[in-house]
Amino acid sequence: MNKHAIILFVFLFFAFLTTAGQGSLTVSGTLVDSETQEPLIFASISIKNTSISTVSNTQGKFDFHFPSKYRDDILVISMMGYQNTEVPLRNLINHDSVLFQLNKATKYLDEVVIQDSLNGEDIARIAVLRIDENFPMQPFLLEGFYRDLKKLGGSYFSLLEAAVKIYDEDYSLPSNKERLRERVRLVEVRKSLGYNNKFIRYFDQKNLLEDLLLENDVRYHAFPDLTDGSYSQFKRLKVTFFNNHRVYVVERRTDMVYTKIYVDTENYAIIRIEHEQFFNDDVMKKKRKMLCRHISENKIINFKSYRGKMYLNYMTLTSRYVWDHEKKEDKSFETEITQELLINRIHVNTDERIGNTDKMRRYGLQYQDEKYNKDFWDNYNVIKNTPLNDQAVADLEREGKLEFQFEED
Repeated sequence: MNKHAIILFVFLFFAFLTTAGQGSLTVSGTLVDSETQEPLIFASISIKNTSISTVSNTQGKFDFHFPSKYRDDILVISMMGYQNTEVPLRNLINHDSVLFQLNKATKYLDEVVIQDSLNGEDIARIAVLRIDENFPMQPFLLEGFYRDLKKLGGSYFSLLEAAVKIYDEDYSLPSNKERLRERVRLVEVRKSLGYNNKFIRYFDQKNLLEDLLLENDVRYHAFPDLTDGSYSQFKRLKVTFFNNHRVYVVERRTDMVYTKIYVDTENYAIIRIEHEQFFNDDVMKKKRKMLCRHISENKIINFKSYRGKMYLNYMTLTSRYVWDHEKKEDKSFETEITQELLINRIHVNTDERIGNTDKMRRYGLQYQDEKYNKDFWDNYNVIKNTPLNDQAVADLEREGKLEFQFEED
């Protein structure tokens, strides 16, 4: 082999290594309780000391895509009330699917008794007071996956999924809590053909992702004023465990609202919020002689710690409505919207901005111009479909295979 051939071989060899390092790998698995074998829902799956993550679905299953350069790193699985599980990624790559059995953290909680006199009101007040300390006060960028799934009369009606980037300045108190502070850039979008059906008029056609972001109670400081007496309604529950930290649990119950907040015992950072609200019979709006009443909302917000601050990790909101004919001539029917936002990656103190020229238009995601990109979606972290969604897939595919709908719409 002559000198030029050797140089060419070496160049091509290193070019191959560079290209290979830029690819992606996938780990698939199922998370269950080691004793009951029950699936663990919305557990966090991440690479240690990075912001790359996904969550398990309602059957405890996940597909986790990650850059191949992390093949020698550690996979970390975190679930409220359980010990962390850590496994070298290299041991998982060549398996079709892996069963992870997580152990409850009960014995760890029994080892140390936290002696304090704080009640639920104290914990809730301190957690709200320390939002500025525990959440980012510098610009950051989130890469995320958004999904909304609509139901009409008990059947799944339409599906929309989008990959987005979300830029925000900080978690400081906004002057207007009803005005979106984040800027969103659409990366990719795909949707079913249900948006072409005449019944779509019974669903809001505005930008539902922006509405979901406004539901982040911590970001928009959607808590009572610290002098408000409603904090006395928070009751302290038993301490639990998350990500190797002990966690306070407080709850507030009224006739129409139930809220549970999980707070780190060390720095009083809010880790998770569960919120359920019921509504009265007041009519919200009217469309084509049909009167709409809001029935209920169920919301979960999860945060994760990264580089000393808490960032949004996952949100879900399910809203239910009843439609009645104004003259009671026709039977009423229900509509339901489930929205989910999964954050795949966090960029802190970022220089990247989303300006007016490249931010997503404010009207509905289904009206954006992006075409379906199959290659992109094959390697993107989404919330994995579940057996629960088998009904959704069956309902939606009355119009044809979803893959076909994504390409045609």
